[in-house]
Amino acid sequence: MIDQIAFSAALELLFSSWTPWLWVVPGLLIGLIFGSIPGLQISMAMAVFLPVTFGMDFLQAMLFLTAIFTGGAYGGGVTAILMNIPGSSSSIATAFDGYPMARQGKHNEALGLGLGASVVGAFIGYILLLVMIQTLAAFVLKIGPLEMVLVVLWGLTLIATLNDASMAKGILAGFFGLLLSQVGMSTTGIMRTTIGNPYLIDGIPVVPAMIGIFAASELLRLRGLSYLVEDEKLRDISLPSILTGVKQTFRYPGVLLRGSIVGAIIGAIPGVGSSVANLVSYGEAKRKSKTPEAFGKGAPEGVVAAESANSSSEGGSMTALLALGIPGGAATAVLLAAFSFHNLVGGPSFIRNQTDLVYAIILGNLGQVVLLAVVGLLTLRMLGMVVRVPLPYLIPSVLAMCAWGGYGITGTIAGPATVAVFAGLGWLMRRHAYPVAATVIGLLLGRMMEGELVRTLQISRGDFLGYVLERPIAMVFFVLLIVIVIALPIYKSYRARRATLPKT
Repeated sequence: MIDQIAFSAALELLFSSWTPWLWVVPGLLIGLIFGSIPGLQISMAMAVFLPVTFGMDFLQAMLFLTAIFTGGAYGGGVTAILMNIPGSSSSIATAFDGYPMARQGKHNEALGLGLGASVVGAFIGYILLLVMIQTLAAFVLKIGPLEMVLVVLWGLTLIATLNDASMAKGILAGFFGLLLSQVGMSTTGIMRTTIGNPYLIDGIPVVPAMIGIFAASELLRLRGLSYLVEDEKLRDISLPSILTGVKQTFRYPGVLLRGSIVGAIIGAIPGVGSSVANLVSYGEAKRKSKTPEAFGKGAPEGVVAAESANSSSEGGSMTALLALGIPGGAATAVLLAAFSFHNLVGGPSFIRNQTDLVYAIILGNLGQVVLLAVVGLLTLRMLGMVVRVPLPYLIPSVLAMCAWGGYGITGTIAGPATVAVFAGLGWLMRRHAYPVAATVIGLLLGRMMEGELVRTLQISRGDFLGYVLERPIAMVFFVLLIVIVIALPIYKSYRARRATLPKT
């Protein structure tokens, strides 16, 4: 329940002067820019600008840093739509349908869909945080490695659905990604398949690999063409068309609401967050759709599902920080540093003693979401101009940015080398109709799955079944996984076959 007195005090903190809001728009712009440049992570932008907040009061510092967080979450989706370059792992699923829409000349509508879903998803995520912060905090405390294994497994089930023409190729590409995730030192300290290369001790760097297999390989495939959108009539950047895309978002209320709730809940789980939330949301949207065959070919529902979950996970990730003092990822770790600089510690005592400040942070983020709608519309016209750049100029410049982004992530030659290797791998996979997204999902989630499974086995001390039976949340997750991922598709397939049989 909301404390009315603390809520009124929070409004006073936010609106007694304009000072807390002075840095919100600059923060959104910084996030949009960093999110839309390959290899530049949101957490990197927040860390770079963290010293700027040392002269601010705590609320102003939090609004500035969370504005970067909010803008970056959407900025990654912009490049995923326009150039098939997910700005971060949380934007992978956005590229599945956003980029095909852009190639069909529907880039304006896709950008509008992404903006609308991001704004609504983030708004719902923060509303849930405002109303249920205590409940969500209690839920997060009960999440252990076993529950995280099941959540990650749910994300991995998307692999089987990523190639409608051949499920076998989708599964094979996914298992290849899982094999690649096992390169480097294991959770238990065993060195695997490094072939004596010291750069592989920590495993294959995921973000450079993702940039190479998604972006660079697609650019190689586009060589010889003149523009991203070949029909000249479809290259216009139209604000009315972008607004049409925003309106289309609300044609899928079920997808929008489900993605927002999934993102908020999964985003609250430390170490999992938006990387899994957007995949789970996309997978469920495809499974429940009446036209699942349209996914991957430019289905608006796919963009809505991915972006709503991606953005609502931001509110979920703030749950662990505010209620438990635990950073859920790299971005919230930077926010935790801002807490410590102002001599504050998140957790139950922070919520109990500084309730008005907690509400002020959440309400300030709701205000940021509204401002994102305005700033996003104003910047999309500029960002969308990429479709009007001739490919002979665009390809080499973006490839250079990809190499630079790879180096920025690793700080060594291993980054650009990984981009180059995975560019060639992605080109070969596309040529032979293997889904590169399945390989990225396997690479992204494989090591996470392994670590949580090892921790589960260690905690169970050999009595795995007994440990599972003692975890009611895990049992609920497992039943949902069985019912939604296995039983429902089988039942739908059975109903479809029955419908095609001749009536006697």
